[in-house]
Amino acid sequence: MAHILNRTVLTRWDPDSVFDYLLDFEHAEEWDAGTVSCERLGGDGGVGTRYRNVSKFLGRETTLDYEVEKVVPGRQFVITGGNKTVESEDTVIVTPTISGGTEVEYRARMTFKGIAAVVSPLLTPFLKRLADDTEQQLRATLDAKAAT
Repeated sequence: MAHILNRTVLTRWDPDSVFDYLLDFEHAEEWDAGTVSCERLGGDGGVGTRYRNVSKFLGRETTLDYEVEKVVPGRQFVITGGNKTVESEDTVIVTPTISGGTEVEYRARMTFKGIAAVVSPLLTPFLKRLADDTEQQLRATLDAKAAT
């Protein structure tokens, strides 16, 4: 069973800056409520760039290795990751607003494996809460960046 979490955030920060900031996935520890740390393992920031992300969920830390799969410059990127328990595909779409700000659509698709797949329906409310927390943190972080 795949869990799909979709959130949209509006910010005053300009689209090019937002895109560049989010594409550098090392910044996830600033804007993603679940990320404890994230380090670049290799690559120039574009397709093929790899990251190691340590996240905390339900009180436990887990490590996922991610790779940037697709980049539409200034508009969209897809980064996939996983470990023995979960596979994740995150899509970020950046759209300019009429006011000069940015709309960010963040979609996470998580597919649990093994025993985690059996209990994954029970995780739905916790995943939704994590998505809500990330939405708030993402908005606050981008707006703070816009103010500097």
